[in-house]
Amino acid sequence: MRRFLLQSFLYSIILLVLGSCKTYKLADVQPISGTEKTVENLYFSSSEDYVYKCQMDIYNNHVSGILIVKKINDTMHRVVLTSDFGNKLIDFEISEHNFKLNYVLPDLDKKIVINFLKNDFQHLLRKEYPVNSRFENKESNIYLSKLDKKTYYLFFNKENGLLNQIIYTRNNKEKIDFTFAAKKHIFADSLNLQHKDFKINIKLFQITETD
Repeated sequence: MRRFLLQSFLYSIILLVLGSCKTYKLADVQPISGTEKTVENLYFSSSEDYVYKCQMDIYNNHVSGILIVKKINDTMHRVVLTSDFGNKLIDFEISEHNFKLNYVLPDLDKKIVINFLKNDFQHLLRKEYPVNSRFENKESNIYLSKLDKKTYYLFFNKENGLLNQIIYTRNNKEKIDFTFAAKKHIFADSLNLQHKDFKINIKLFQITETD
């Protein structure tokens, strides 16, 4: 079953439908002034372990396990994914510019799988974003951040100031939607990571004690 799932995952990515992403454009917003030069995603900034129940849906195939994220230093995190029974599936260290693979289950040791995880977690674990423009709607303050050819839209809830969404775009096409639910600036209770150009969805539900 595991081998079949991996094969389905690989074939699905190879057979992506070109041009499936729509051009992304903010709607019902107005520009605002501000002095912030940077904004931050602090959800993985604590030195405590972040432990999540992980659910992955890959082209109608479902995988579940436990995901552990550990901050090693100011720039590096360690990420470990295990099965529900505690068997290690993948273990890597990652920063904005570096990636070190410590272990991967042989069935998952495929370049396309490693790159998929590397790219997603580099986006997810990025802490600081330069601010290029500012907008608002009724619910959120929105910051536009451009880094090389990458563009991010960060949505902060007006009532509690918490980050609740990051939209990653490339070449004006929406690529990934990160949606957070949280009660604290440094811990997201849940995360929904939705790819827009192929059918991959990752859901994380925190099981770390944070009180």
